[in-house]
Amino acid sequence: MSDSCGSHGCASTGTAPQSDSYRRILWIALLINAAMFGVELVTGLQSQSVSLLADAVDFFGDAANYGLSLAVLGSTLGWRARAALFKGLCMGAFGVFVLGRAAWSFSSGVVPEPLTMGVVGALALVANVAVALMLYAWREGDANMRSVWLCSRNDAIGNVAVMLAALGVVGTHAAWPDLAVAAVMGVLALTASRSVVQHALEEMRQPAHPGHA
Repeated sequence: MSDSCGSHGCASTGTAPQSDSYRRILWIALLINAAMFGVELVTGLQSQSVSLLADAVDFFGDAANYGLSLAVLGSTLGWRARAALFKGLCMGAFGVFVLGRAAWSFSSGVVPEPLTMGVVGALALVANVAVALMLYAWREGDANMRSVWLCSRNDAIGNVAVMLAALGVVGTHAAWPDLAVAAVMGVLALTASRSVVQHALEEMRQPAHPGHA
């Protein structure tokens, strides 16, 4: 997805969000993502679905990212921008991993089990939509806050794609719908990574003000 904020539309004032409500939402998001990582890892391995495994790795990365966001909450703009840069690079690494896994599965020719894909994909969609709605109010914040919002938004899109892939596997009795969705999820992660990294670098280049880094 492209950066919808433009070059300066997401500029931060340098003040970190410190409200109890934002901190509480990040904790809820962390717990939801950690739980869904476990669910999708087990079911992805059982069903031989690359898109579910890709989504499981994404849930794990998001849980780690929410934990990092909590760690820098209330820190200076410079440290929050560094955290966003790290998260953006992790999103890029996830994209590379997914594309590599899809290529490996294509060569093996294993057909995934579509019912598990559909049911777990629907459960993951409910989880991610709930988190995205909770984070919606902070979608235009600094690079760190924006990366948190992008994670949840992209995950919800990916869950819908997994459900469509399950229907595709049912209709074609082949693995290519699952692999195609996994590839799209990988590209989406790389695109979001580029957006977050660029924004974080912009914030890191901003001149320091008294009381900020």
